Parts: sequence; structure tokens; C-alpha cells
Amino acid sequence: MEPNQKKANGLALIPFAVFVGVYLATGITLNAMGVEMAFYQLPTPIASFIGIIVAFAMFKGKFDDKLSVFLHGCGEENIMIMCMVFLFAGAFTSVSSAMGGVDSVVNLGMTFIPPQFIAAGVFVISAFISISTGTSVGTVTAVTPIALGLAQAGGLNQFLVVGATIGGSMFGDNLSMISDTTIAATRTQDVEMKDKFRANFKIALPAALVTFVLLLIFGRPETLPAVQEYSYNIIKVLPYIFVLVASLLGVNVFAVLTGGILFSGAIGLATGSFSALELANNVYNGFSGMFEIFLLSMITGGLAKMVEKEGGLEWLLQKISKVIKNRQTAELGIAVMTSLTNIATANNTVAILIDSTIAKDISKEYGVDPKRTASLLDIFACAFQGILPYGAQILFACALMENLNSPFQVITQCWYQFILMAFAILSIFFAKGVDTKKATN
Repeated sequence: MEPNQKKANGLALIPFAVFVGVYLATGITLNAMGVEMAFYQLPTPIASFIGIIVAFAMFKGKFDDKLSVFLHGCGEENIMIMCMVFLFAGAFTSVSSAMGGVDSVVNLGMTFIPPQFIAAGVFVISAFISISTGTSVGTVTAVTPIALGLAQAGGLNQFLVVGATIGGSMFGDNLSMISDTTIAATRTQDVEMKDKFRANFKIALPAALVTFVLLLIFGRPETLPAVQEYSYNIIKVLPYIFVLVASLLGVNVFAVLTGGILFSGAIGLATGSFSALELANNVYNGFSGMFEIFLLSMITGGLAKMVEKEGGLEWLLQKISKVIKNRQTAELGIAVMTSLTNIATANNTVAILIDSTIAKDISKEYGVDPKRTASLLDIFACAFQGILPYGAQILFACALMENLNSPFQVITQCWYQFILMAFAILSIFFAKGVDTKKATN
């Protein structure tokens, strides 16, 4: 091997294959047994831990040396920054929800949306809540019961309304500055959140506008539901607006989230939503709620470093390079790779973490802008996550519905996800300035 040639070893990918295989096999088996939320019964860090054990067992060298490589990957700066952002985002979501922010946002939207625009309205409400809170699952859980009630009262297709709810949730999750997918995509590709947001927005906004227009046309109820009064407090909406605006202005993410926590905490204390001690517990509960993704991110970083040292990622890059010829096919390869990984894991954040290193290498090799790479990782992970019959979003929504024969009754009405993928693919082939020449190494 030449001095500057990196080691390539396909067998080094086995630990990653074990990680994904254990997770996927467990989900399929439990699903066949009729277990609810089958793909979420096995904690993903445990599946990753099994892959780590395989790596230690099969890679050559002293145990202490392998441990050193693993810990170096766990403690890599971007991994640690990403993990800390997860904690702060969890705390903000927990505190703002506890002080009544989510309820106020939902009720505010339902107060001002005309009854004849229910489907389009819940799409917009879900998008705002998700982009403000960074969680699509939480948004689906909060909005779906209200959306179903409005659909029933207005004689509207309940599957369409729920599909609009999930679509709006995925729109916000994909763009939110505090979403775990955004955090993972930006930190692993070394880009600023505001830059990734702008790259995403150019694709997601047109897709959302097309979806909104279609929902206006085809989502009108047969009869208008009775007018209801929804109580809300505009003050409780302000922390979400603060986080969104401050993030777009480029304020440091830690400063943004700390300000959001303090803002929500002050409102909660002033309105009597919780005491000072309860506020502290809400912050800690937010930290605790992010433990799984925190641990997964850290140990996956360690596993990736071991696989990289053994030449697994270089082998994969060489194989992909035989198919990828230019920047367009490089971007398409990143999109396909992320989509397949998300289908296998049913977790968009996990898919991004698994694919991030090889995506970064492909980007460097073929001159793909890192902002673009982060955007593609997030878009395709979120788009597929929102149409998986065994994904959390579809499962939560379907669990709230009656007279449901198949999750595909909802999936076929998730228009936004399909439109988003179409716009993203079009952007790969028709974006201005696409360089068809391989980047110079």
C-alpha cells in the first residue's frame, strides 16, 4: 500500500451491519408478534452496544488501543457539542410544554383558522408547533386529537386531515433549529444551523406551498363544524417565536436555548403553571428525555471512529465512487443512502448519525457544499420517517384513529412528504451551478 493511500477493509463494516441488523430484526420480529411500537421496543443504544462488542472482538490490536480509539470518537468535539445541544433542546421543550405553550399554540391556531380550511389549517399549525418545539412526534400527539374532532364534525376525510397533521409535523421537524435531526446533520457536517436552514427552506417551502394549495382545494369539509371557543394565552407563545427568530439571526444555539428556557420558565412562574422546584424538575426531565439520543450519539461516534480506523468507511467510499461520477450523482447517492438507512432503522436521527461520516467524505470527494449535504441528510431522513408504517409518527397517529384498516390509508394522504422528496430530487438535477466535474483532491 502506498504511503498516502488509506486502508480499505470491507469487513470493518460488520459491526455497523450488526448494529442495524439487530435493531431491524428485533423490530420485524416483534411486529410479526403483534407488539405495539415494535421498532421502538429495543433501545437503539443497546443495538449499537452490540455492534461495539463485535468491533472490539474482531478488530486486531491491544484492547487498550482499541478502547482509546473508541473513546476518542465518543469525545470528539462535534459529537460533544451535538450531545449538549440535545440536552438544552430537551429542557426547552419540557419547560415550554409544562407552562402551557403547546396548548396555547394549538388553540391560537384553531381560533383564527376558518372552519372551511381545516385540513390546510392543521398543516400550518403542525408546522409551526414542530418548528418551534423540534419534535414531530410531540406535535402529532398534540394536534391529531383536535384534528380528528374537527374532521368528524365537518364531514371531512379523517385520513386526509391526519396526513396533513403528520406532513406539517415533518416540515417543522426538518427545519427546526432545535430538532435532533437538524442538530445531528449540522454538527456532523460542520455547518451553521442558519445556513442549513436556508438550504432546506429553498426546497421545503415550495413543497409546503404546493401541499397547502392542494389541501385548500381538496380538503374542504362537506359541512362546516360548529364554532368552538379555544382558550389560549399569547404570552405563552412568545418563547417559541423568540427561539425561532434568534436562531434565524444566527445567535449561538446554546444562548438561544438558554434564553428560551429562562423565558419559558419566567412565564410559567408568573402564570402559576409551576413552582420554582417544579421548574427545576421540568428542566431535568427535559435532560432525561434526551438521554437515549445523547448516549446513542456518543457511542455511535466511538463506533464510527473504530470502523474508520480499520478502513471500513474508506472501502465503502471506494465502492460508492465507482457509481458516483459527478456532484449530481453524489447528491443522489447521499439521498438514497439516507433513505435506505432510515427505512432500516425507522429513526431519522439514527439514520443521519450512521450515514454522516460517509456522506461527509462523499461531499469532500465530489465538491458538494456541506450545507447542501446537511440539507439532503435531513430532508430524506425526515421525508421517509413520515411515511413509514412502523415509524413513530404514523404509529402514534393511527393509534388515535377509529375505523382504521391499514396505516396506508393515512400514508397515502401524507402528501407533503412525497412532494418534498420530489422537489428535493428536482433540486439535485436542476439546481443552478451544479458542477458535473469531480472535485480536485
